[in-house]
Order: sequence, then structure tokens, then C-alpha cells
Amino acid sequence: MAFSTVSAVSEKPRILSAYLAFSFRPSFWEGDSDTRAGIIQGTVDALQGAVKRAEFYQVYPARAEYDFFAWTTVDADALEAPDTFMADVAKAMSPYRRSVCTPLTLVGITKPSVYVKPRENPQEIDPYGDERKPYFVIYPFSKTADWYMKDKDERMQLMAEHIRVGKKYPAVKQLLLYSFGIQDQEFIVSYEMDDLPLFSDLVQELRSTSARAYTLLDTPIITGTRRTPDQLVDIFAAD
Repeated sequence: MAFSTVSAVSEKPRILSAYLAFSFRPSFWEGDSDTRAGIIQGTVDALQGAVKRAEFYQVYPARAEYDFFAWTTVDADALEAPDTFMADVAKAMSPYRRSVCTPLTLVGITKPSVYVKPRENPQEIDPYGDERKPYFVIYPFSKTADWYMKDKDERMQLMAEHIRVGKKYPAVKQLLLYSFGIQDQEFIVSYEMDDLPLFSDLVQELRSTSARAYTLLDTPIITGTRRTPDQLVDIFAAD
């Protein structure tokens, strides 16, 4: 689970982020290098034109079922924002779905924490920030029914331990998205870092916190390495 439940402060607008995990179909691999390069570049260009911000990450070989994922972001304050996002992304991807499928999408929206008073959090990821780190890890997350049956004070005590552990790793940044009623999971937890082994140490330490007993779902874990569109072409269109 996220080491901090701060996802956005009250003064900030809410945002919608979607992580789209892509896998190339067999027909993609049957094409020559130029054809594959065109499909990758077209997919990237289409997504960038459909959202406010898009970042791209190589997944394979960290997982075998996904080749890369896109982190897409739009403002979500307007009532029509989710509608527009869904339509624009689907339309943008339509020309490329013969060659590229999307086995997994994770969609969530930021909101203020129920456990922490609104404040600036130096470990919170700014989706619109200029600086992006080389590693990005995402996964869906849900808690057990027993967690929600606890009173708020008890939940806050359990989360305080979790947050203390997270603060020991200030170089690891986090974005928490809420998916209640939107997808099967309750949250999407996202981490950004320069040091992947250090992140692994953090996750191992978090496993021993008391709140861990109330974890229902925290897979699949998807580890991405940030790539420019040109780098994606170089990797996946190589002969």
C-alpha cells in the first residue's frame, strides 16, 4: 500500500490519470523495421494529441505480457472531463488496435487524503512537473472489508506507522489515485524513483507494517523504465 495517503491538497484541481499497458500483436512483429517504427510513432503521437500529458515507459522484459505503458493525464474538475478523455483516447487508438492491444488499463482520480491534513508533501508526484525520474512502478490496490469496519482513529494509527516508514525513503516519490466505483480496485499506487533497488528495500520494509494485514489486492506490479518516443522506436523496431 502507499506509504502516504496524501494524493492532492485541497487547493489543487483534481486530475484523472490512466495507465495504459500496451502489448504488440503478432502482426506487429511480422512487419519490417520501418513498419514497426511507424506504428510506434503513430501510437505515441495519437496519445499525446488526446491528453494533456503523456509519458512512456518500457515494461518488457520486466513483465512478459506488456511491452510498454503510457501514463496519461488530464484535468478532471469539469463534469465532462472523464467523458471527453474516454472518447478521445479510444478514437486516438482506433487506427492502431490491429497492431497494438491494451491488456490492462488502470484509471483513477486524485483527491485529498482522509488521514492527513491538506499540506504540501515533498514526496508527492506532480503529474505535470518538468522533472521525471527513470523508474516508475504502478499497481492496483484494495483493502479488506475489515479495514473499513475499523473506526477512523484506529485506521489513522495504522497508517501513521506506514507513513513513518515511507518518510525514511525521501527519494521515492508517490502518486495515489482513487478508483472507487470506477474500476475493480480501490486505489492505484504509483512510485517514481532514481534508485530501483532502494525502492525494493522500501517495499520489503512496508510488508512488515501492521496495515499490511488488511491488504486484499496489490498486483499486478508493473515496473517501467522511462523512454522517449525515439527510444521506444529504437528498442521495439530494431531488427
